[in-house]
Parts: sequence; C-alpha cells; structure tokens
Amino acid sequence: MAADAKGRTALKLVGVVIFMGAMAWAAVPFYDWFCRVTGFGGTPGVSAGATGEILDRTVRVRFDASKERDMPWEFRPVQREMEVRLGEMNLAFYEAYNPSDVAVAGTASYNVTPYGAGGYFTKIQCFCFEMQVLQPGERVEMPVSFYVDPDILNDREAHNVHTITLSYTFHVTDMPQQQAAAQPAADQNVN
Repeated sequence: MAADAKGRTALKLVGVVIFMGAMAWAAVPFYDWFCRVTGFGGTPGVSAGATGEILDRTVRVRFDASKERDMPWEFRPVQREMEVRLGEMNLAFYEAYNPSDVAVAGTASYNVTPYGAGGYFTKIQCFCFEMQVLQPGERVEMPVSFYVDPDILNDREAHNVHTITLSYTFHVTDMPQQQAAAQPAADQNVN
C-alpha cells in the first residue's frame, strides 16, 4: 500500500510540473494579448482606421526615441510633440540613420505613458509593426499614423490626461537570411 501511495504522489508531482511548465510557456503570449486588449502597461491598440468621431477636445502627444546600447543607429522623432483632437487620425515621423559601414536590422518596441492612456492610443500604421533594415549610410523617415480614442473621456482614471508620450526603443535584430545573403560577405557580421 505504501508503494502505491508513493506512486500516486509521484504521478501528481509530475502532473504539477507539466502544468506549471505549460503555464510558463503560455504566460508570454497571454500577457502580450492581455496588454494589447486592455492597454495595460501602456500598450497601444492597433486598428485598421480611425473611429469616425472627432471631438474638439485636444491632447498633447509627445514623441520619445531611444535605442538599446549596441544599436549603432541614430534615432529621433522628427517632431517632438503635437496637439491632436480626440478621434482624429494623425501622422508623425521618426528618423533613423545608420552611420556604420554595414547593413543593420532593427526592431522597435514601444509603449505609451501614462499607462492609463495606453488603451486609448491606437496605431493604424507603424514602422514598429515590421523589422527595419538600413544600409550603410542610409537615412530614412519612418511614419506612424495614430489617433486617441474619444472613449478616453469615459474612463474616470484617464479622462483628465492632457499629455500622452509615445516612446520607441530600437533593438538590433538578426538580419533575415535572404537579405544577409544579398550582402557582401564582409557586411554580414552585424552584431
């Protein structure tokens, strides 16, 4: 009887370990989904277009740019801030420059502060949705189109927000194989 109880206990422990492993594996995509749906942590929403409702109420949007330590690019917002009407589609630009002598691939992570405004800041199109590759000496302007959802006025925690900051951080990304193959051999060492 004692051996049978030990076997059941071992089986239960194995089940717990498998369950915990599955929960750890699912945590990252679930957290990402949760942040995109709720705006938690300043994660902006994504939409195919504006709401159609444009109000006279405005909010100031500030633009911030940074890069990880090993990213060789220069990266900055073209315009530091703009005053936007709630519900109105807007277009802002960031500039990136690759001063290095090799092609560099980068991906931008982003957030919105204050965090309570994240669910109401909606991107329609953004350079951050795709990896960017800059050739040596290349300078580009990268657009982001967005609107601030008028529903922000119905949120008791966010309705008094007067300034929203959109922040991007560029990170070095591995060069895609098809693009790396097109580069001269000396240019393929990009990290």
